[in-house]
Amino acid sequence: MTTRHTLTLNDTVYETTLTRKYAHRKPFVPKDPKRLTAVIPGLILDLLVKPGDQVRCGQGLLVLEAMKMQNHIAAHDAGTIQALHVAPGDTVTKGQLLVEFQ
Repeated sequence: MTTRHTLTLNDTVYETTLTRKYAHRKPFVPKDPKRLTAVIPGLILDLLVKPGDQVRCGQGLLVLEAMKMQNHIAAHDAGTIQALHVAPGDTVTKGQLLVEFQ
């Protein structure tokens, strides 16, 4: 099922149809730079930092094993580790909170 919509962009009016799936999609939510979440499910093999540590951009934070591959997860920005929400041996799901920064 499709629905007709009118969009105005730069003073130009457009008629378009949107599918039901598109009309009911989840809204975009920007990522919080103070939270690092798992992009894939896997097993935490090793933590390379602890709370209170200063990290630089690109520094390794933890090792996540997924499909028998070791993924070294790095800091996306410089900062201080506020909390670790995982421990070695934990199984994580996609989107699960791993590390919080101050």
